[in-house]
Amino acid sequence: MDVAAIDHVNLTIPADGVERVVEFYGSTLDFDVENRELYEAFEPPSGSGFDHVALVFKASITEIRLWLDAAGVEIERSLEPLGATGTAPAVYVRDPFGYVIELKAAIAE
Repeated sequence: MDVAAIDHVNLTIPADGVERVVEFYGSTLDFDVENRELYEAFEPPSGSGFDHVALVFKASITEIRLWLDAAGVEIERSLEPLGATGTAPAVYVRDPFGYVIELKAAIAE
């Protein structure tokens, strides 16, 4: 299965840290700040502040699901159109160390 790109990395930060993080990534590292929206849907950070990494696959969500099923990987949850770079559906799994990985379809069905 070909990975097209990293869609996004979601970091949890304190509510009062938004301006500092925008300054760091936007000004210090010269990243473009896009879709700057606050979400409180995820659980509070439990240490590292890392929430998940998202990968875009050159496949449909059905193909991704079949591939994961064949590999014996459990899908923890699914999201219909959401993401930093578009509106394709995604599924979430955990790596062997418990990190959450979002597998996002590049092809909408």
